[in-house]
Amino acid sequence: MLTISSPSGNTYEIISYIEAFLRELEINTKRNRKGGLIATLPGKDALHHRMLTAHVDTLGAMVKEIKANGRLKLDLIGGFKYNSIEGEYCTIETASGKKYTGTILMHQTSVHVYRDADKKERNQENMEIRIDERVNSQEDVRALGIEVGDFISFDPRVEITPSGFIKSRHLDDKASVAILLQLLKKIKSENISLPYTTHILISNNEEIGYGGNSNITPETVEYLAVDMGAIGDGQATDEYTVSICAKDSSGPYHYGLRKRLVQLAEENGIQYKLDIYPFYGSDASAAIRAGHDIIHGLIGPGIDASHAFERTHKQALEQTAQLLYHYVQSEMILS
Repeated sequence: MLTISSPSGNTYEIISYIEAFLRELEINTKRNRKGGLIATLPGKDALHHRMLTAHVDTLGAMVKEIKANGRLKLDLIGGFKYNSIEGEYCTIETASGKKYTGTILMHQTSVHVYRDADKKERNQENMEIRIDERVNSQEDVRALGIEVGDFISFDPRVEITPSGFIKSRHLDDKASVAILLQLLKKIKSENISLPYTTHILISNNEEIGYGGNSNITPETVEYLAVDMGAIGDGQATDEYTVSICAKDSSGPYHYGLRKRLVQLAEENGIQYKLDIYPFYGSDASAAIRAGHDIIHGLIGPGIDASHAFERTHKQALEQTAQLLYHYVQSEMILS
């Protein structure tokens, strides 16, 4: 999935890939009007539902302007900084489906020409795409079919090391999508009977704030977002455990559900960390803002260098998967 481009707003290909994966498992799915995918597993109790969600959309960009010299200005999709994509390879996809490669650079990159190359601000004015085609004008670029509004995807550069690390862009949140898909596969292969009807939403607009805020059934009591745990100074999260979020920029997550997740982790020997993310929002917080009367929570594998050159370890994925496996079979908080 990491190698399938899916910036917010252009996720049809990867949703189709996931849809085919679930079809092979004989799991019924439907698409919502926003283009997300919902899988539903019937449970013993059909009056009380659970929903789990992870988002498959990623950071990206659009063509903002075709410059007179044949290079492109960018407009960012999602919350990240220009310095995190400097020097990255990228792909421009035209409205007709043609794809062209390029590199994201400072206009003033060459130190042999620009004495102050290191001092210029990394922003929309100074950053541009060098297209890997013979173009020297706006007319040359448009002759390729490239136009304002075309999507730009960043090369993920996926690498799995012998020591168990996974390095790639867009582990936020494709790592968690993979965990949920494997959870569904395990439930089907082990013929597990769930206590409650459970929906899995693969959302496709989370990076722009509204991926998981709809298609929540009136019967849904618990809503658990599966997203990354952010690592940095002052954070408890690491690359080897499942992170259980107590609070983010939207406020505290449901205290009872948080305590239940901690209890499940401790009862089953799952390594976890509790953490707070001051500059973070999830599909669960988007659902709360949309006015849904739900019990909301957030967990996920710890991921380093979020919204940049991300990395996690297989162990974090395994710990998250174990917690989800026990959670979907546990009793619900009904009051």
